[in-house]
Amino acid sequence: MNHYETVFILNPVLSEDQIKETVKKYESFLTSKGAKMIFIENWGLKKLAYPIQNKKSGFYHMFEYQSDGTVVNPLETEFKRDERFMRFLTVKMDKHAISWAERRREKLKVKS
Repeated sequence: MNHYETVFILNPVLSEDQIKETVKKYESFLTSKGAKMIFIENWGLKKLAYPIQNKKSGFYHMFEYQSDGTVVNPLETEFKRDERFMRFLTVKMDKHAISWAERRREKLKVKS
């Protein structure tokens, strides 16, 4: 199983309920394809470095999951079809990125 991290930016005009529903939908999509969700993080509304679709901000979210490589292409295809998504990026994590993510999660637990 490979370790992946997907970061995506949602349109800032969405309501809180629409954002939660969208995140839940794609979390369910991943688990239905056999992915094991490790961590989901909401980074909130952030200002963009440059305008995307004439928007200057967006809601950032991050999924960290384990899966075989066959789930990434269908997920990204669904992102492209959904107009709520402004940008997304999926990376396959190596052992160094995985250990860094674990340390980051531990820091977040301490802060909570």
